[in-house]
Amino acid sequence: MNQPNPYQDGGDYQWGPAEPPGAPGYGHGFAPAPLAPLGGPGVPLLAVGDIVVLQDSIVTPNGTLPLKGAVWNVTDLSRTEEKIPTTGVVLAVVFAVFCLLGLLFLLMKERRTTGYIQVGVSSGGRHHTTLIPATGPDTLYWVMDRVNHARSLSA
Repeated sequence: MNQPNPYQDGGDYQWGPAEPPGAPGYGHGFAPAPLAPLGGPGVPLLAVGDIVVLQDSIVTPNGTLPLKGAVWNVTDLSRTEEKIPTTGVVLAVVFAVFCLLGLLFLLMKERRTTGYIQVGVSSGGRHHTTLIPATGPDTLYWVMDRVNHARSLSA
């Protein structure tokens, strides 16, 4: 960074690679990519874990299942724990010596959700189950919304 800018006086500097003579400018002369039709047989409508729902089938690692008549199951295997963090206990002990307001630090709560949401689908004599990690208490509602959408497509 010790050297002065050679293009400081507004010389003929152009950012990017040079274009060949006679070529159109960048972004011109190319046909836009065709858009995929909505709801085609290969277009994913939704995905839950490793289960992908297409217009007429369900794709799983175990194979392809028919969408019509599929039975969906959801099991909540998660739990939310609530505890007082260590810092709250330490602050309560330290400030309880000075004044009784230190006991308010015992009202601090820490919530932690662990576990999985299990989603299973059965159709055409085959079954597949997947586990979705629960990152918070609202993960179950997100999964149930996706599965209810899949159930409406299966009807």
